[in-house]
Amino acid sequence: QVQLVESGGGLVQPGGSLKLSCVGSGSIYSMKAMGWYRQGPGNERDLVAFITGGGLETYGDSVKGRFSISKGDAKNTVYLQMNSLKPEDTDVYYCKAQVYFSESDYDRRTASDVWGQGTLVTVSS
Repeated sequence: QVQLVESGGGLVQPGGSLKLSCVGSGSIYSMKAMGWYRQGPGNERDLVAFITGGGLETYGDSVKGRFSISKGDAKNTVYLQMNSLKPEDTDVYYCKAQVYFSESDYDRRTASDVWGQGTLVTVSS
């Protein structure tokens, strides 16, 4: 059983900043990658930012230059620093991890997707 716990969401004014955290726990042999998606009512879940175990970062077009993803010093931890927030950034933000549950999964390069429960970010004056 693997769990991802997100924190850091809340209400912020336009132009402000927030930092989201995601911590993975449970039966994790190794983490292939971790990152963030967001989803609004009636919308698809869109990529915000992702980072691989080797440190390769990928960002959604709408957040490039404003958001920054990083790995924490603690194992299986990822952060999302969000600056210059806009009302259109209002969404539920979900942490996603690509996890190797066992050594055999790692040897076969078979990673499984695990999602957190989501944290709401509201950008409004």
